[in-house]
Amino acid sequence: MTETKIIPIFPLDLVLFPRQELPLRIFEPRYKQLVDDCMLGDGQFGVCLIDEHNSVKGWNSPNLVGTIAKINKCEDVELDGLQLHIETMGRNSFRIKKIIPPIISQPTNYDPLSVEGHQEVSKVHEQIGTQEKMYIQAEVEMIPEIDENISLTQWKTLIELWKKKIIHQALPQIVESHALDHVLEQYYLTSDTPTIDYIYSLAALGAKNPNELQPLLEVHELDDLIEKTQELLTIK
Repeated sequence: MTETKIIPIFPLDLVLFPRQELPLRIFEPRYKQLVDDCMLGDGQFGVCLIDEHNSVKGWNSPNLVGTIAKINKCEDVELDGLQLHIETMGRNSFRIKKIIPPIISQPTNYDPLSVEGHQEVSKVHEQIGTQEKMYIQAEVEMIPEIDENISLTQWKTLIELWKKKIIHQALPQIVESHALDHVLEQYYLTSDTPTIDYIYSLAALGAKNPNELQPLLEVHELDDLIEKTQELLTIK
């Protein structure tokens, strides 16, 4: 039977892949509470792409497959302590088995960027009890990592698909293939021994939006990952 555990969940408008770095600026009270709790624990929370079709008590709902983020650094942006900057690294991916809603529903006309919005949420939280969680939690099960590496032939095929897509998207502007080689160098994607991480990074360079990347996170086999990446990079 697969082991499950309960973790904090941070829905974002992005897909975090294993072993990718993710810096975040934290300013909402509910996510400051999440970071505080993580720092008192193992420093880990779940990052999920926002599910645009659902909500949890009015807040953004997470997609059911995400990635564990490990906090490596946390510091105040300003001396007032109202904003935090954290640096995280992606670890294993996971699947949500059960969502645990936050104690607070999203207030009407809530503005996450305003001081008034923060004060309103904090006031409600104090009335309910500051020990209660303002952020979404979930019972999750870990997804085994793909432990194979892509062959150089497979990698070169993906590179050619990516180049054709970028050149096509740039029309009528002309983009030379050798210019794209410099882009690959900048992102450290030139190697005779490519790994799974190379596929994730190349897909991110070729995706129009995070929703195109979510299927890559959800596969368990190398062949499926390559197939999904080929679909993403193929000119429609």
